[in-house]
Amino acid sequence: MPAHKDVTALSIGALSKRTGVHLETVRYYENIGIMPPPPRSAAGHRRYDHDHLKRLTFVKRSRELGFTLKEVRALLALVDGGDYTCGEVHDLTVKHLHEVRQKIADLQRLEATLAEISAQCADGTIPECPVIETLFR
Repeated sequence: MPAHKDVTALSIGALSKRTGVHLETVRYYENIGIMPPPPRSAAGHRRYDHDHLKRLTFVKRSRELGFTLKEVRALLALVDGGDYTCGEVHDLTVKHLHEVRQKIADLQRLEATLAEISAQCADGTIPECPVIETLFR
């Protein structure tokens, strides 16, 4: 998404549409402190600016990459402090990469197990179901 410095006073709906983040998720991020609360109009409507748009895009992209909210908070704490090094971001990223690789290994084991038990009943004519029997073990 190109930077838009001309973004001023977006409604929550417009922010949601621009970022692809659901309205309720935006509110949730505000409630848990991931997003700073925006100023309000005289009528009480949230008014988001370029910094909100940029931050929400950052959060969304981080979540798409599988970072937990705790990890997103840690990244944002570095950014918000303004005194971070690439090494600090690298350390968080490497830790996350390790967790992703562990999940991949777990999923590969799951895939092998499911392939094995589903192959046991491939013809569907056995009265007892090997899948059900395996799940009961």
